[in-house]
Amino acid sequence: MEHYEFTNFTQTRKDLIDGKYTAQELCAFYLNKAAQQDSYNAFLELFQESASELAENVDASIKNGTPGKLAGAIIGIKDNMCYAGHKVGAASKILEGFESLFTATAVQRLIDAGAIVIGRLNCDEFAMGSSNENSAYRGVKNPIDPKFVPGGSSGGSAAAVAAGLCMASLGSDTGGSIRQPASFCGIVGLKPTYGRISRYGLIAFASSFDQIGPMTQSISDLKLLYEVMAGHDQMDSTCSSKPLDKTTPKDRYTFAYLQEVVDSPGLNPEIKAQFTEKLNRLKEAGHKIEAVSFPYLDHMIPCYYALTAAEASSNLGRYDGVRYGTRSEESQDIPSTYFNSRTEGFGPEVKRRIMLGTFVLSTGYYDAYYSKAQKVRTLIKEATDRILTEVDFIISPTTPHPAFKTGEKADDPISLYLEDIYTVQANLAGNPAISIPLGKTTGGLPTGLHLVGRSFEEALLFDCASKLA
Repeated sequence: MEHYEFTNFTQTRKDLIDGKYTAQELCAFYLNKAAQQDSYNAFLELFQESASELAENVDASIKNGTPGKLAGAIIGIKDNMCYAGHKVGAASKILEGFESLFTATAVQRLIDAGAIVIGRLNCDEFAMGSSNENSAYRGVKNPIDPKFVPGGSSGGSAAAVAAGLCMASLGSDTGGSIRQPASFCGIVGLKPTYGRISRYGLIAFASSFDQIGPMTQSISDLKLLYEVMAGHDQMDSTCSSKPLDKTTPKDRYTFAYLQEVVDSPGLNPEIKAQFTEKLNRLKEAGHKIEAVSFPYLDHMIPCYYALTAAEASSNLGRYDGVRYGTRSEESQDIPSTYFNSRTEGFGPEVKRRIMLGTFVLSTGYYDAYYSKAQKVRTLIKEATDRILTEVDFIISPTTPHPAFKTGEKADDPISLYLEDIYTVQANLAGNPAISIPLGKTTGGLPTGLHLVGRSFEEALLFDCASKLA
């Protein structure tokens, strides 16, 4: 196995069935590689024993003639997804040592299809961040250039795939946390339609925004993972019962780009040039491109942070040092248990967002901030849907610039919040969105191309992305 090179899930499954190697050999290869070559701090823990057991099950299924669609797929999961009998901590001290009692639906569906989960991946604490510098267990480095961040919050998921430490990974996307690191690390990342993939077993940040999604090297693998995970789940009341999309692909697509994005002085000149060139090539290939105005671009980030902070404030109230997770040794009664456990357990960024969320939900400020933000969100969704009745996709760069250096924005939370400027629209509106590689800067850093599609039309999104790749 010293010379094993991953191509795609389909080929790996075929090679396993043909007997070129066993799933146990493949699993051991990746476990060893992740243990020896993870200088990027992507993995927080490797699941040596359970991964080997899953590999044995895959070999048995092949022997019995019943291999799953993902037989032999080596997967890493973000450290905010539950896996029974394994630690999960959202990269936070407040959940240090906590072991899950059940498995997230998305993770279980991958396992049932033959995937082998080899470990949990580093992330920004409680998925709050855009650089993966907010982890309680040190930040993640970008495999393309370790001086740079991998993006966040699913930075470990992106770095592990980009470095070849696993074949694919799962991330979660609340405002761009799959697509931005995918862009920074030069891979492919999908945020599905809200409700398309069950959130059961995902540690909540902002429940009306969060979505689990795959991160891979290719669109074909992305599509396969999505199809296995997607579909109704009775354990998640927000999960849609709509059947999977069977939309017929087109030869030519229509795209709209937001004029305000292209005209923004904050858009990196190299990315602007690459994006403009891409639009020109699409026109030459017969696709239709049109510019549209989106008057809410400057309102999206404030709206997003008002709402997600409010939801985070509510969701994170369960971490009190009483029921599970870390309990402060300085606690003497219930009030001090709450206060000390949260003070010691939560990091600075999580505390900042809890305080912001508590403020916008407080008496006297609820109508001024939270209520207005909900109305703005409705306007953003309506405007997005109007555009997508006229065109197939909204197209843009994934991020306004390539990856930045570690520590460069650590003391500037507002600048980090603006990292979501192009990706957050899909979360506010609930639409599916994908990031695929666009090119590289003169410094060799990857850039990404971003597509937003109509709700529950992921099949069209995959087809279009394949044509653009």
